[in-house]
Formats: sequence, C-alpha cells, structure tokens
Amino acid sequence: MEIDDILADVDQSFAAQTRGAGAGVGDAASAAADLQELTRRWVAERVAPEVLPWPDALMERVMDRVRAQIELVEEQTGNMDPKANFRLILYQTELERFKFLVRSFLRARIAKIDKYALHTLSTPAVLSRLSLPERQYLSQHQALLSSHYAASFLAQFPEKLQRLDDNAGGVSMIDAPDADAAVFCRVLRDCGVVAVGGVDEETEVDMNRGDVLVVRWSVVRERVLAGDVELI
Repeated sequence: MEIDDILADVDQSFAAQTRGAGAGVGDAASAAADLQELTRRWVAERVAPEVLPWPDALMERVMDRVRAQIELVEEQTGNMDPKANFRLILYQTELERFKFLVRSFLRARIAKIDKYALHTLSTPAVLSRLSLPERQYLSQHQALLSSHYAASFLAQFPEKLQRLDDNAGGVSMIDAPDADAAVFCRVLRDCGVVAVGGVDEETEVDMNRGDVLVVRWSVVRERVLAGDVELI
C-alpha cells in the first residue's frame, strides 16, 4: 500500500471515529480549517499588546476534536498490526500539534492577564474578551496577590498609600498595554484611507486588501477586532 493510500485511510478512519463528537468535528476539511484558524489566533495573541477576544466556537470544536483524538489513540494503542501502528503515529502527531497550539495560545493569554490584571478588571471592554474560566482565574489570582502584598508590606504603609490602583498626581499605578507598540499586520479587506500618525505630522495610508504594514497597535486595534486586518 502506498503512503498516500495510508494517509487517505487515516483521514477516513478518523472522520468516522470522531463524527459523533460534534457537528463538523469529524470532517477533515473542518479540521484543517480549524487548525489554520487556531494557528492564526495563536500568532495574533502572541503579537497583540493586549488580550484579544476569546474564540468560543473555535475552541469548543478544537477541544472536542482533541478529546475524540485522545480516545481514538487509547483505543488503537496495543494493536500489533504494522499498518495500525503507523496510523497511530499519525494520530499522535496530529494530536500533539493541536495540543501545542492550544497550550501556547492559552499561555500567551494568561501572561497578558497576569501582567495587566488591574487594567483588565477595571476595563469592561477588555474583561468581556475573556472566557468564563479566565475571568474566574483573574479574580482569584488578583485577590490572592492583593492579600499577599497587604500581608507582606502594604499594611505597614499609611492607609492612603496602600492602594494598588492609585492615580495621585495624574500618574496611574495600573500597568496597561502599550497602545503605541508597533505590530505587523496584513489587510484582509479594504479599509480605505487610515491615519497612522507620524513624528512631525499626521500620515495617512490607503489600506488595501493584501497590504502588509507595520503600524501602531492603536491604529489597527478596532480593525483587528472586526476581522478586517490580521496580525502576523
């Protein structure tokens, strides 16, 4: 049997085994599309200065597919047929690829949640981008951190100096993402003429589909959230 035949057989077998895991989960085309979308989300999350919206539907399909694949690998483990063993290696490789992307995607989000905890809690628009487990983690993590700071040293300060969100003198103690950070982006849909700022005077750029630009995050934030521009 040729390698192409084995790969085709693997695709058909996996689709048959995972079709019951949810709508579209067992579809090879859907799996490829989800993998591509997850990769794009992962790249964007690592590049964006602030946390991006949680992709509910995508992550639900991905996690259903991962669970189905784990069950399939467990069922195939121990089969002495060489063809089945090769198929099992392909299953495991695909599973590890999905697991790596999911772990790295979550770690990128958690790193920003930890770094900008108070900013996220005090900004409803940003807080709404988190999943329910992420919001629970953020609240519990910040409560533990505040309790630790108070027990370690804050309790020894005057009361007016104990706040972690103080903004006396016009200087806020809350760390916020750098809106002027430079990002690489690709235009997915025509956006027209956009003001991108400048050193001495305002500069405008015509953002057309397919253009790759380096701009400030604040310039493309709303367009990234709307899906007109993607980070690369």
